[in-house]
Amino acid sequence: MTIPVYVQGAWFIGALLFIFGLKGMSSPASARRGIVIAGYGMLIAIAAVFLIPGLLNLGLMLLALVVGGALAWISGKKVQMTDMPQMVAIYNGMGGGAAAAIAAVEFAKGEMHGLVATILAVLGALIGAVSFTGSCVAWAKLQGVLKKAWRLPAQNAVNVVLALAAIALGVAVVILAPQQPELVIAFFVVALVLGLIVTLPIGGADMPVVISLFNAFTGLAVGFEGYVLGNPALIIAGIVVGAAGTLLTQLMAKAMNRPLSNILFTPMVAASSGEAITGTMKEVGAIDAAAMMRYASKVIIVPGYGMAVAHAQHKVWEMTALLEEAGVEVKFAIHPVAGRMPGHMNVLLAEAGVPYDKIFDLEEINGEFGQADVALIIGANDVVNPTARTDKSSPIYGMPILNADHAQNVIVIKRGKGTGYSGIENALFYTDNCRMLYGDAQPMAGEIIQHLKSMG
Repeated sequence: MTIPVYVQGAWFIGALLFIFGLKGMSSPASARRGIVIAGYGMLIAIAAVFLIPGLLNLGLMLLALVVGGALAWISGKKVQMTDMPQMVAIYNGMGGGAAAAIAAVEFAKGEMHGLVATILAVLGALIGAVSFTGSCVAWAKLQGVLKKAWRLPAQNAVNVVLALAAIALGVAVVILAPQQPELVIAFFVVALVLGLIVTLPIGGADMPVVISLFNAFTGLAVGFEGYVLGNPALIIAGIVVGAAGTLLTQLMAKAMNRPLSNILFTPMVAASSGEAITGTMKEVGAIDAAAMMRYASKVIIVPGYGMAVAHAQHKVWEMTALLEEAGVEVKFAIHPVAGRMPGHMNVLLAEAGVPYDKIFDLEEINGEFGQADVALIIGANDVVNPTARTDKSSPIYGMPILNADHAQNVIVIKRGKGTGYSGIENALFYTDNCRMLYGDAQPMAGEIIQHLKSMG
């Protein structure tokens, strides 16, 4: 099918808008504008498709756009900010699944044009299918449908066998399809199972990296299928998303000081009891926590997944405003893998109205903990565990952490005495300068707010 020049020109404009939009998303201050720009690019790219002469199934295409757009609009309006990681995961999975479905349709039609197109269709199908089922598992874990990691006996061997089987079937499809449709079916089944089996053992602590990796997979799959369809907009958009996702995955893995192979094939679990932890956990009441921060000069707040689960970001910002009115300097310290997706804490704090200039990443803020009177940790665990510096037997050894233990006083708002996702005890909680405020973050922050107001 010959694509008119005006359609290709529209796709080129759409691709440019994708790139400019992605550039805008690199900063919280311009992220909203970037998303809008990229959205216009997508609108132009989709509208241009309907200008191609001789297009078939227009009714079905319009129906799919209406149904998909309506579902996305409704779910986007209703989703809580705390549920954003699982929405990102499932939408990313839909992108990978769509890329795999494109390849399946092309194989079913038997109209693949050339060896290169066939190879790229197989690669896109493999990557897209893995991203689809893997992202579905990620959604299930984040949504609480799957409450624990499932690991098979000889898990890594099973992964390798499935991967080799998928590759072998992919080669067979390139050589024999469409003459052997059963090979195509077997290929897709193995690829889908591979994404499922690889992701099931991965725990919540590694989920930000996994989501970022599957995002890269989806981008690459879309780019490959764009070549198969002869659609430059899909090619450019897929390459941009794939490259951005790959870079982000590398940065996230570096932030955890763990190779990507370890995240995928050696899930973060406690392999030993590690070094013995001395001391006891010391509890504190909300009124004492409020007094410690009200009469401090500098407070650094470290938010974590517990803040997200409790929907406490608005209360935390209200508490911050009261402290600043009393002359206390307050900053927020964000670990790169805090929460369940890249930038999770930044999104929540921005939604609550926290100014961007009060939010600092690990490299920017770590040197200031030593001058802080209070480090307030809200639902974070492994990212502030000093064991990562000292205990070589710990699964988090070597992971860069926030130096919250260097503060003069540490207050930890935590629902209970359980361990983090790595399954190990946090040595910080047993130090002499640490106090535990047990309870959900939102009511605890509310109590602190009331005591701050009574203190004037």
